[in-house]
Amino acid sequence: MYGITVYIAEQNYRKMKSETNQKINSSNRGGLIKIFSLLLISSGLFSCSKKINPDKPNLSRTNFKLDSLPDSQINLPIRVNLKPLFTYAERNVDTLYTSSNYPDDWIYEGCDVRYKYSFRRGPLQLKASINTLQLGFTGFYKITGSTRACVGGVAVSPWTTPCRCGFNEGERRVNVLFNNSVNLSNDYKIKLNIKREEPVPIDKCEVCFWGQDITSMVMKGLKTELDFAKTDIEKNYSVTDIKPRVQQLWNELCKIYSLQGLGFLKLNPQRLQVNNFFAQGDSLKIFLAVSARPVVSFEKPIEFLSPVPDMQAIKPSQGFNIFLDADLNYDSLNALVNANIAGKQFDIDKGPVKKKFTVKECKLIGSGNEKIIVKVFFGGDEEGIAYFTGKPVYDEQTKMFEVKNLDFDVKTKDAMLKVADWLFSRKIVNEVSKYTRFDLSQYIESAKTMMNVQLNKEWMPGIRSEGYVNDLKLTGIYPLDGHLIIRSNCTGNLSLKVESIPFSF
Repeated sequence: MYGITVYIAEQNYRKMKSETNQKINSSNRGGLIKIFSLLLISSGLFSCSKKINPDKPNLSRTNFKLDSLPDSQINLPIRVNLKPLFTYAERNVDTLYTSSNYPDDWIYEGCDVRYKYSFRRGPLQLKASINTLQLGFTGFYKITGSTRACVGGVAVSPWTTPCRCGFNEGERRVNVLFNNSVNLSNDYKIKLNIKREEPVPIDKCEVCFWGQDITSMVMKGLKTELDFAKTDIEKNYSVTDIKPRVQQLWNELCKIYSLQGLGFLKLNPQRLQVNNFFAQGDSLKIFLAVSARPVVSFEKPIEFLSPVPDMQAIKPSQGFNIFLDADLNYDSLNALVNANIAGKQFDIDKGPVKKKFTVKECKLIGSGNEKIIVKVFFGGDEEGIAYFTGKPVYDEQTKMFEVKNLDFDVKTKDAMLKVADWLFSRKIVNEVSKYTRFDLSQYIESAKTMMNVQLNKEWMPGIRSEGYVNDLKLTGIYPLDGHLIIRSNCTGNLSLKVESIPFSF
């Protein structure tokens, strides 16, 4: 009985153990299936999750194009101090004129008169009037002469004892004047036309005992000497070619100038013209006009020196009126934008959960359309690329440059709504907009200050410019494919003062 009971108990135990094991095995299999299913689901989710990468916006081409840059005109009044010229003339114009081989030889007037003279000039007096320079001085002369009787051109008596004039009673005086007219040809040649006026005697010269007034004889001899001087001046200075000097000026205009952190300036000169010049008092005033097409760029352009063109007509006006294109490549602009926005993180409310959005990098892209594309690489709770579009505008009143009406591109909207609709948030647009807005007031004031410094300086010893900027404003924004052009207009006044003249040319 005991054995039967033990057998039955053992059989029941084995049955119970078998059922328990089956339950456990069944339970384990279910758990494994659940775990494996979760892994499959997770794997599926992982394999289906991807970065948001919409296609680049394809903005339609429009009639938008860059207008041609208007010619800038710089009207440069130049005041040349003529005192150095006076000094130069004083040093280089002879101070003493005499009869030939004075005092040994005589000048013979026919058979019956002979004389010799000495003439010295006083300080030069220069007067300027319109395009004429008057060079005058007072001369002082003395003369020695004698006479004899002649019949039919044959001497019948010896020469009388020489008589003198201008010795004991003081030197006789005469006023001498040269009129010099100046013309400048289109090929930069200065033509000097000299006219000797008739000498005007102040004192008569009556020679001793015969009482003859020989002033006219002296004037005749003086005119001969002055004509020799006139011929010599015309031979050496009647035509002066200043084109080599003008070429040096043109080369300076063709150079590339650094703007101290604001980029590089290329003036691109087109034409030169002297609209007028005239002399007044001790100054020569020249009105030089320069036509140019200046461009500012972040990258240093290639310098190209060209031959100076012949002078061409430029409509005269006051001051300068400069239209300037700032040629800004997008890489340089992107560096400015990313200096402020890269790494910025902000939260987006998604019900009770806050999602994180981080700007990794931002790029501005031109498309040949009035609009500009803003490409944002982002991270955070999602990762990928978002494209925005907007129109670059400038507000003259606030001096603010911004990408106006910025919004998600259509293709970006579709991609976000399919993957993470929380990304389609106005907060993201607003945050990105903040960093595509630039206050240019400080830039404009810095540019004006720098320009005023450049306008008022000594370029070389004795040559100095003076001027000021009246107004500097932006007039147009052109987002081209490869670069953004910001056009500005600057007005003001500029003059040049030449206090010393290089006579080496």
